Amino acid sequence: MTSTELKLKIKSLAKKVYSDKIKSDDASIAYDELVKFPELKQVMVDLLTVDFDKFLESVDWIAPRPSSFRINLLNGQNFVLVFDTRSWIAQVEGKKYYLLNLDEEEMAAKAISRILSYGSNTAGKGIEIEGAEEIDGGIETESESESESESESESEEL
Repeated sequence: MTSTELKLKIKSLAKKVYSDKIKSDDASIAYDELVKFPELKQVMVDLLTVDFDKFLESVDWIAPRPSSFRINLLNGQNFVLVFDTRSWIAQVEGKKYYLLNLDEEEMAAKAISRILSYGSNTAGKGIEIEGAEEIDGGIETESESESESESESESEEL
């Protein structure tokens, strides 16, 4: 690789990094907490990439000390980021990930990806189960109704 090729490659990489930084700055303007706490914005970029605004509904500051933030996602799920003296801690579905460690940061990103894939909270409501009958506000499957009819016939024989 010649020196001119190296210079061109560095220039192209610098332009890409600079454009990503501008993109994340523009996205953080919509959220007051990310403007007030630039370290939080950097953690969000690390966990969700520079396109984090496509997945966020809101960011809530829930405790002043230790600084804790609830990150509400568009699908109704949320997770918590807590600033500790040494590092940030991500609490996703009840499990803590210390973001100082690279492997735990990757596990936190995977856990957030998993809760993003859940869909909305209303997705499970109103689904129909094949072979189910509705009784008194509940849903009864065929196997439950068959077992009830068998127990009724046994009690009639006695």
